[in-house]
Amino acid sequence: MKDQALSGKSAFVTGGAKRIGRQIALTLAQAGADITITYRSSKAEAANTVRALEALGRRAFAVECDVRSEASVASAMDASIAFHKQLNLLVNNAAVFDSSPLDELGLAQWNAVFETNARGPFLVTRTALPHLRATGGRVIHIGSLGGFRAWSGHAHYCSSKAALHMLTQAMAKAFAPEVTVNCVAPGWIELDGDNSDVATRFAQKTPMRRNGTAEEVAQAVLFFAAGPRFITGQILAVDGGLGL
Repeated sequence: MKDQALSGKSAFVTGGAKRIGRQIALTLAQAGADITITYRSSKAEAANTVRALEALGRRAFAVECDVRSEASVASAMDASIAFHKQLNLLVNNAAVFDSSPLDELGLAQWNAVFETNARGPFLVTRTALPHLRATGGRVIHIGSLGGFRAWSGHAHYCSSKAALHMLTQAMAKAFAPEVTVNCVAPGWIELDGDNSDVATRFAQKTPMRRNGTAEEVAQAVLFFAAGPRFITGQILAVDGGLGL
């Protein structure tokens, strides 16, 4: 992707304080975008990420936001628009991951995962839509290989990501031609603090014989952010072939 392909544009990245969200924010900033990141409890990490974004020469802003709450989402979006004056790109990255045997899965666990992973992107995108329509903007959801594959110990997570994949396609049809909507679906992405035994097991199962990196997920996001506008409604697996 060309350097500064996003120059003059503004991006809103949910859950952008750390891990994959932080790398997405940094990659978009390296391509020229000014950035708003949201956080829920990672205030210190968000401040560190803002400093890193500013060091790249970008205007950056962090705002507390609970993507499960209409009021919180509206307040965060208003603050971002006041700071950047426009919105060109929305990345719905905020998510939760949880495990439970399916026959022991409680309603509270089920709801907690869906509230963030499916309802959150719906609320944030709905709130952002007028601003995105005004700029011919783009939406990129962060799905999961679990949205394609059934993992019995993660039924609520897999179902929430499958819902997000379908939401991607429904939004792409509903919001065209002004706004494109696509989704990046990572496989096993190796991050600091991951269980090395589990990481090794997944790497052995992956045709590319390794796990993915946060930067590779971010580069896929950048493709949808700066690539052809004729691409919409697509779900791109970044999994090294693990889902094959």
